[in-house]
Amino acid sequence: MSDDLHESLRDNVRVLGDSLGRTIGDDQGSAFVDKIETIRGFAKRGRQGDQPSRRELIEFLRKLPDRDLLPVTRAFNQFLNLANIAEQHYRARYRRVEDYKPGSQPVLGELLRRAQSEGHAPRKLVETLAGMRVELVLTAHPTEVIRRTLIQKYDAIDDCLSVIEAAGDYPEQSSRAHGRLEELISQAWHTDEIRHERPTPVDEAKWGFAVIENSLWQAVPDFHRDLDSLLLETAGERLPLDAAPLRFASWMGGDRDGNPNVTAKVTREVLLLGRWMAADLYLRDLEQLKAELSMWKANSALKAEVGDEPEPYRALLKRLTTRVEATRDWAKACLDGRSHEGGPIIETRDQLYAPLLACYRSLCDVGLDTIANGALLDTLRRVAVFGVTLTKLDIRQESSRHSQVFEELTDFLELGHYREWDEQQRQDFLLAELESRRPLIPRRWECSTETREVIDTFRVIAREQREALGTYIISMAAQPSDVLAVALLMQEVGGDVRLPIAPLFETLDDLNRAGDVVDRLLALPGYRRLVGDSQEVMIGYSDSAKDAGQLAAAWAQYRAQETLVEVCDEHAVDLTLFHGRGGTVGRGGGPAHAAILSQPPGSVNGSLRVTEQGEMIRFKFGQPEIALRSMEIYACAVLEATLLPPPAPKPHWREEMDRLAEIAHRGYVGVVREDPNFVPYFRAVTPEGALGRLPLGSRPTKRRQDGGVETLRAIPWIFAWTQTRLMLPAWLGSGDAFATRLEEEGGLERLREMRREWPFFGTYLDMLEMLLAKGDVEITAYYERRLVDEPALLALGMNLRERFTRLQGLLLEILDQQALLENTPLIRQAIAVRNPYIDPLHGLQAELLQRNRDADGAISPELSRALMVTMAGIAAGLRNTG
Repeated sequence: MSDDLHESLRDNVRVLGDSLGRTIGDDQGSAFVDKIETIRGFAKRGRQGDQPSRRELIEFLRKLPDRDLLPVTRAFNQFLNLANIAEQHYRARYRRVEDYKPGSQPVLGELLRRAQSEGHAPRKLVETLAGMRVELVLTAHPTEVIRRTLIQKYDAIDDCLSVIEAAGDYPEQSSRAHGRLEELISQAWHTDEIRHERPTPVDEAKWGFAVIENSLWQAVPDFHRDLDSLLLETAGERLPLDAAPLRFASWMGGDRDGNPNVTAKVTREVLLLGRWMAADLYLRDLEQLKAELSMWKANSALKAEVGDEPEPYRALLKRLTTRVEATRDWAKACLDGRSHEGGPIIETRDQLYAPLLACYRSLCDVGLDTIANGALLDTLRRVAVFGVTLTKLDIRQESSRHSQVFEELTDFLELGHYREWDEQQRQDFLLAELESRRPLIPRRWECSTETREVIDTFRVIAREQREALGTYIISMAAQPSDVLAVALLMQEVGGDVRLPIAPLFETLDDLNRAGDVVDRLLALPGYRRLVGDSQEVMIGYSDSAKDAGQLAAAWAQYRAQETLVEVCDEHAVDLTLFHGRGGTVGRGGGPAHAAILSQPPGSVNGSLRVTEQGEMIRFKFGQPEIALRSMEIYACAVLEATLLPPPAPKPHWREEMDRLAEIAHRGYVGVVREDPNFVPYFRAVTPEGALGRLPLGSRPTKRRQDGGVETLRAIPWIFAWTQTRLMLPAWLGSGDAFATRLEEEGGLERLREMRREWPFFGTYLDMLEMLLAKGDVEITAYYERRLVDEPALLALGMNLRERFTRLQGLLLEILDQQALLENTPLIRQAIAVRNPYIDPLHGLQAELLQRNRDADGAISPELSRALMVTMAGIAAGLRNTG
């Protein structure tokens, strides 16, 4: 990366920071700004190795009066959000979306040419892209703490930066943009950055739809235009009109696993919102098309359709507009609880697509291809991708909730107790009922509220068009009966709608047994008759890493995928793997291109589903240019993994990984599960207790309110450790494994060979390197000094920090580097820019946590808000936090 590019980023950070300083000065006075500068100066010198400055920083923060704590935390939080804007702007401008090594940024055109040079015919490239089934699933697991109103202001700030950079010889444009920038930053400073109430699942869904409206609606046709140009250049033809290599699904309003706030009523409301917003967006397109398609030349098919009309395209589009308006009005009436008196509505994608296609074919037939391939083609591409619902809504529920339904039902029907049956008895019962023509569920059955909710969810499914819904995911799936139970409920209650059913394998044991479970499932003739020759399986990254440690979990995920590919090949079944990744390394996060190409060969065979979670949705898809690049990365990676798959691991690499994973797992469990001081240390040193009060998302932070760490969801588990900069879930155990191997003869050479030649292992080390660079054990030590007083807990903390430091040295030895992130300048610079602003937030957070504990959680609302702002600021500064 050139110094000029670095300078562009630095300039924008400086412009935004200066503007924020002026805004704060106007509001709080120059003395307060001086105070902020003093704090920042201590932090910056501390980062340069001046230990007295680090101590002075802490002393200064501890002496701040209560009235200053909130504005100080807000000042540093706002700067970190502005730094993120500058970085996002830089990435969009210079087409750098991923934090990865220079030269590894995927370029689709180069890949198409490479594939041709390696023997793939042009037709094969078009067919592969046309048949690609990549679904990006937007999920509401938000460590996205920024309010939507602020996100809109931040997007407008980004627009100002673009105007300033493009102004060139027009100083008046630059001056107006700088004035608008000052105004927007002032608006942001005077807006409360913390929600006062948790968002509802419907709020989360609206946020997801807003990403489509504000970004993806433009990015999707742009992506297809670029793809068309590349295919015309390399293969001599366009992508077929109805092809949609990338589509979008959502869990927002459908994921009820452990979230009592997601009900059948909520799911129905979210589905209607999708229909309403889709109709509203298409009406904007249709108005533009009616304005543009004023020509009179048309083919005979279109003339026959509209009759003797002087402007046939406008006539057909006017009819279509009336129907789309009726659809919008119908959806709004349903949302308001009113009856709809309007005309026929659009129910399916084809009802919207067919009239537009008739216009397109007519224009091409009469020689107006240039017009056909303008705005009309853009709308056709949108319909192919978004349908009439914008996203497909997945449904997720925990397996035990389905078991509860059948427990109550078998008890009511005096058939026994379902939960007491062994696996074979359950399978026999479920398969027999799947074959039976008589209803199983009595019409007037008085069941529990929990069971009624499960049944009502299937009733919602029954009322929907199939294309509105995605996959039914079963979390904590462990046996074939877990899948059969959902298949039977869908048949009993779900009408004619049959969704793909994906078992989700999450824990280490479940991952190890995944292949066997799916093998037994696909061997059941009754199940195969029901589902045909396709199967979706979801791989859990979050809970497996929390259960087993990152290294052992990563290897278990890899092996599970290999086995599933083999099993589905043996049964002649098309497998789609659904990757439940989060934003953090500890939850399977990291650059998408590297992650996809590090999967086992054959596991990405033109199809892939992957979750996009929390704040990563905004970072990857929040602006059209960034979204366009993110889509290209996914298309590029899946195409490469399909046509040019990575090599299978060598037998001695497998043996190596088996051993490394075993040692790492033992080291992780020895601390997290077996050390009696671990849970008390975790609760003492992290803001886990206060985290439950942060209005992050609609879902509780715990699956159960009793119990220990095992009941915590993976997101707050990761988030809590990130706040203290120990990052424990993503590395604990790895140091034990590497240390053991490096002490043995040939160990270093073997690990370097694996890093060099095996994408899976190389990507794992790259992610570990990024994670360790973001960690900081000196900050962790300060949390300990301020919040921990038991000697046993302090001893454990020292041990963990020593493990972290030792792992840094081991990793540098394996990488043959002098410092972390030597080859990743953008992310190295991003961390360096942010640290002087994050460090004060850590100091303030530890102070506020102690004051909160001293007051038994009864600190003033203002200090409580300041504590929330420190969490938001640290999350913003470290970015991929959940």
